[in-house]
Amino acid sequence: MPYDDSVPPTRRARPLLLAAALAALCLTTVAGCGGSPDTTDGAGADASPSATPTAPSSPSPSPAEPLPRSPLTGRTVVIDPGHNPRNREHTKEINEKVDIGTGRKECDTTGTSTDAGYPEARFTLDVSHRLRELLQAQGARVLLTHDEDRPFGPCIDERARIGNEAKADAVVSVHADGSAVGNRGFHVILPAAVKGGGADTSKIVKSSADLGARIAGHFVRTTGSAPSNYIGGGTGLDTRNDLGGLNLSTVPKVFVECGNMRDPKDAALLTSASWRQKAAQGMADGIADHLKG
Repeated sequence: MPYDDSVPPTRRARPLLLAAALAALCLTTVAGCGGSPDTTDGAGADASPSATPTAPSSPSPSPAEPLPRSPLTGRTVVIDPGHNPRNREHTKEINEKVDIGTGRKECDTTGTSTDAGYPEARFTLDVSHRLRELLQAQGARVLLTHDEDRPFGPCIDERARIGNEAKADAVVSVHADGSAVGNRGFHVILPAAVKGGGADTSKIVKSSADLGARIAGHFVRTTGSAPSNYIGGGTGLDTRNDLGGLNLSTVPKVFVECGNMRDPKDAALLTSASWRQKAAQGMADGIADHLKG
């Protein structure tokens, strides 16, 4: 609005004083008054542009970067700890025979042990716990067929069924052998082509062979153990058609015999916690290698 000399000075002063008061108020408030000055009262046109402070602009937040995807996210692995420490208390039950597709076989056994009495069932549980932790760290969903949470078993047919019902991407049964002194090293047991009764391994023979070969390769590198000198012709691989846990599986599955508990040199490795960690790492790396293709 243009300046009007006909307006008395006292009347002109009121809007000027009001504008000054509003400017002071804007300076003392946290948010300020904001917006453009109001020119309808004739005072805003004379106000200095610096009378109303402007907050410094904040940089626009950058979109959150996606978290890195764990390599085994979405994959299911079933670990089958061989035997059960309490099987020895239930010999009648574990001697009951079950159908393995090509015949009938005992529900389970007590497993072997070192000469000093360290049981295979304790070894397999310890390694299975270590293996589970390593796989979970890579994002896998990991199930155990048992965790010493039942009086005996499960039977070999149920062990296979657990992996099948979980639709596992891989199943590894952890064991240690009980052979003669001088027989040393590990071997991985693969399912043979079996079809009969409730068994049909035709869809898993190839994938199981790949899983087993990758585990064997990583097991050598990580543990320093050589492939068995008494089974598998130096390859560390053995194919069998008499194991219910393999015959009845509909998902890729292998057994890993980590060493011979009856040989003193192998027993020294199997009873070493640091070596058991290496054994678990070798298996985990082999499983991951298989699942990542």
